[in-house]
Amino acid sequence: MAGIYIHIPFCKQACHYCNFHFSTSFKNKESVVESMLKEIQIKSIGYDDLIETIYFGGGTPSFLETSEINKLIKSVFKNFNISLNPEITLEANPDDLNELKLKELSNSLVNRLSIGVQSFIDKDLKLMNRSHNSIDSKKCIDNAIKYFDNISIDLIYGMPDSDLKSWEYNLNLALGWDLNHISAYALTVEPNTALDKYVKKGIIKPLDEDQVFEQYDFMFNKMLDKQYVNYELSSFAKKGYFSKNNTAYWLKKKYIGIGPSAHSFDGISRSWNVSNNNLYVKAIKNNQMFLEKENLTEIDQYNEYIMTGLRTIWGVSLNYLKENFGINYENHFKKKSEKFIISNHLIVNEDVVKTTIQGKFLSDGIASELFLVNH
Repeated sequence: MAGIYIHIPFCKQACHYCNFHFSTSFKNKESVVESMLKEIQIKSIGYDDLIETIYFGGGTPSFLETSEINKLIKSVFKNFNISLNPEITLEANPDDLNELKLKELSNSLVNRLSIGVQSFIDKDLKLMNRSHNSIDSKKCIDNAIKYFDNISIDLIYGMPDSDLKSWEYNLNLALGWDLNHISAYALTVEPNTALDKYVKKGIIKPLDEDQVFEQYDFMFNKMLDKQYVNYELSSFAKKGYFSKNNTAYWLKKKYIGIGPSAHSFDGISRSWNVSNNNLYVKAIKNNQMFLEKENLTEIDQYNEYIMTGLRTIWGVSLNYLKENFGINYENHFKKKSEKFIISNHLIVNEDVVKTTIQGKFLSDGIASELFLVNH
């Protein structure tokens, strides 16, 4: 089983926290879409794995016309082996999803929406430089539930000047729709973003780690109480509604990336397309190389297994380590994880090592201390 990720590299405006590849110029949108159709054909040659998920990410996929989305989906179905009931997700901004667009999408093969709400507080949205306001979000969700059952919304916690009361307000509003999936991310200051510049200039002061953890801890317990499963650090879902795309990523399944900057993974190597719309179009038009590739060493694969495992409810299996990497890797992991077990950041259940709630919040940092370094 494998998935296809389609990166739509266009946005109306740049969010202050985002470091993904996108363009706010739409002059070559048609050329990019046509090139993506050609890339789908190129990457399908000799590819026999069954595709079970198609995920439109970005950028802002909802910026595309429904007809363009349908054209891309149709091309995937024409060129790849598709499972009987694939999960087809479209990331969307609230201001793009008026009722007409939602009705059009409901008549397409898109069967899951991921709506980038981020916050229901307008001052947060202004700080993030989002293209919508809280009224847009509420109206969008009200309309979306008329046409789709499988809906996820994104929220961001740990906003500057936020507190537990404002975060509780956001969560309570989100939970009021009884959605099947909610993703919540701690605000991260990424290099070379507007937010990074504001922090360095002292215009914005990030919350300290304890305040951010307080918001995560509150959310974790509230979501648990509402029967959501925290199947991955940032993902909460009701049973039967785990994102198949997200789950495949965390369980190290294969995926094919389509579009500028999109990444692909075949189990042993990773490749990524050029992060420039014009160069991407030119390369595909001229049948030239448009991607870079790296083969993952055994140590790379071990490190990635530890990183992904500790972020999820599936944890790290000691048997898997022994069978797939050998006794030395297993012993290294056991030795390095001892102090985190003592500090109650990790817990062992039979042969599986998982994070506690305190550990889950710090999972990336813990994982880095369990890594092996290439020599």
